[in-house]
Amino acid sequence: MTRLHLPRRALLTGAALAATRPAYAQRRDPRVLKFIPAVGLTVLDPIWTASLVTLNHAYHVYDTLYGIGQDLSPRPQMVAGHTVSDDGRTWSFKLRENLWFHDGTPVLARDAAASMRRWWKRDSFGQLVAALADSLEAADDRTIRLTLKKPFPHLLDALARVGALTCFVMPERFANTDPYTPVKDATGSGPYRFLPSEFNAGGFVAYSKFDRYVPRSEPAERIAGGKVAHFERIEWHTVPDASTAAAAMQNGEMDWWESVPTDLQELLVKSKDVALQAKDPYNWYGIARFNLTQAPFNNLKLRRAVLAAVNQEDYMRAAFGDTSEGVWRTCRAMMPCGVKDVTELGAADMPGLDVEAARKAVAASGYNGERTVVMAPMDYPQLGAFGHVTADLFRRIGINVDFQPMDWGTMIQRTANRESVEKGGWSMFHTSGSMISMTNPALNMYIRGQGQKGWVGWYDKPEVETIAQEWLDTKPDEPQRDRFDRLQRILFADPPLLPLGQYTVFTARRRDITGILDGSASYPWNIRRT
Repeated sequence: MTRLHLPRRALLTGAALAATRPAYAQRRDPRVLKFIPAVGLTVLDPIWTASLVTLNHAYHVYDTLYGIGQDLSPRPQMVAGHTVSDDGRTWSFKLRENLWFHDGTPVLARDAAASMRRWWKRDSFGQLVAALADSLEAADDRTIRLTLKKPFPHLLDALARVGALTCFVMPERFANTDPYTPVKDATGSGPYRFLPSEFNAGGFVAYSKFDRYVPRSEPAERIAGGKVAHFERIEWHTVPDASTAAAAMQNGEMDWWESVPTDLQELLVKSKDVALQAKDPYNWYGIARFNLTQAPFNNLKLRRAVLAAVNQEDYMRAAFGDTSEGVWRTCRAMMPCGVKDVTELGAADMPGLDVEAARKAVAASGYNGERTVVMAPMDYPQLGAFGHVTADLFRRIGINVDFQPMDWGTMIQRTANRESVEKGGWSMFHTSGSMISMTNPALNMYIRGQGQKGWVGWYDKPEVETIAQEWLDTKPDEPQRDRFDRLQRILFADPPLLPLGQYTVFTARRRDITGILDGSASYPWNIRRT
């Protein structure tokens, strides 16, 4: 298959290239951290969307009952401790003292219980908790009591889940709202307050330090431990043009750039005042997601034909260049390579067919030439590159592709549309997920088979749900090789997505900025100016 090499600048939309240079203040206040997010923030509700930019925002303003440390194990965060009944069915969680919302009201157990209910209606892992819940109540102002139908060994893993649709605690009045309608108010209890009067959707966000936030005493690790806010104010400046962002980092106008495109990394490495570092040792997994409820990808034979035609190297080279060491790798698996007990079982299903063989497989699938809307967010350069590769592949193998490049915020809104492409729907979109959000069948929303209750694309596969439940019933650290192999065979036989490869994201900081923690999101605590 011909490899497609795309110039990185060509991946930016015309609107991005035409964007004027932001007017930054000439005199810098050392108490202010200026951050360039990968894309602009448009949605404030982290339960309504799985978008990474909304997750970044949520970690500024909300807190969680449990977090995970560097070893990825659950640790108490808002919770002082918990007890479990002898039969393993009743869990009592005690909130720690001095928890306050940004509006000056105390955080109570009923806020946390309502937040759990809102979360478990949307999150794939949370839905498994909800299915086993007999009751969830506030026993008193600081005690949350959850009674289950049967023991649930992985309950803390669910409450500590990191990545998309994390269980953030919000005031009861917001937590009681419909989780399928986004909340517009970002009142939380985290280390920073959202400043709504300064918010410019997609362009600018500002946060101020919340003085009543009391960090835990333990050292900060990922989303656990002491979330100490060292800056009085954090500003997000969306800079669509990557060259402008690089110049702002070199000139000291900006402090931290979330995600640096591959072709600008060497330039920044040469700058004496800028440091480049891997965002997370647990890397990222590229995905092209099918819409399984609409033609043409409700056709299983067509999905398998497309899967067989994918050459992951085409995607990785287009997005990250020819040098793979420390940057990217192929991974023909439906769960990330590197996760314990995951094996690369997809070699036979992803042979990378030549064009003629792929065209024959598409024709034999019964594909009728339906218009296929393929979406990609161009403000994430690597995802834009993935979209271009897919569009080129589809044209060559005989699929009627309508490639629609757009910004991330528009794409996320569009993915909620369940209608046909004639009514604004979609056929495929490109995204990626952090490896730590995919480490087991319950956590990994990308492969869950929950149908209309599941992640967009609405993959309906009861056999996958059976294996997810089997995993939930096992003890932590029990070997999972046979179970994961069974799961992958089901997923390759009936694919919900195209695995495109794994890669590392690099972030840039001014050298006087220290304390940036590993993580899929960009956590605002522990960071200081030296």
